[in-house]
Amino acid sequence: MLEKTRGIFLHAVKYSETSLIATIYTEAYGRQSFIINGIRSKNSPVKAAAFQPLYLLDLEIYYKAGKEIHRLKNARIIDPYSTIPFDIRKSTQVLFLSEILFKCLREEESNPELFEFIYHSMTFLDLTDSGVGNFHIWFLFKLTLFLGIYPSEDNSKISNFFDLQSALFVSHEPVHNQFADKQLTVLFSRLFDVDFSSLEKLDYTHNERRLVLEKLLEFYKIHFDNLGEIRSLSVLKEVLK
Repeated sequence: MLEKTRGIFLHAVKYSETSLIATIYTEAYGRQSFIINGIRSKNSPVKAAAFQPLYLLDLEIYYKAGKEIHRLKNARIIDPYSTIPFDIRKSTQVLFLSEILFKCLREEESNPELFEFIYHSMTFLDLTDSGVGNFHIWFLFKLTLFLGIYPSEDNSKISNFFDLQSALFVSHEPVHNQFADKQLTVLFSRLFDVDFSSLEKLDYTHNERRLVLEKLLEFYKIHFDNLGEIRSLSVLKEVLK
């Protein structure tokens, strides 16, 4: 049955000389894979330009429950980004975040709140000029709320350590080595107080931003075994240094 849904493009692999298999996070069905035949053909109704990291799409799909790969009839960009493709700070962060999302989003079922979070976050990044350098850190922190690993805010302002394994702020140093020290715990706890409109409050220095990002990625790797190497990380660090 032909259906319509919104989607957020995550990743694609070449399937043949003219076709792709695209991974898209859909509003209706969560993470799904679609074969797109003849996308490199001059007469294809689906244009390759639509499949860029975290582009927001209107989709027409042939979906059948239980199948691993579905067919995509058409894809249209919703409100094309006006700054992300042309601002290297933004485009590099989007590339990095799309790699994280591709590895972390596994559920093949609808999660409207998560979809809206990603959708509105990308729209905001495209429109804002304020606090752009800290957007990826804020996004990764808020994403944990939808992934089931959001840290408890209890004692976040008075504790000396953030325990990465338990996602708790604690007074005493954990017996293992997967924790944030006092300095990093203070920086980390500030993320609770920031939303779309106040990214500039995260006035991290370059070194503080690097340390917080490294600790956030360590936190993700503890809770997501398949995260592995983040290939876009080195480029992100170079661009934002």
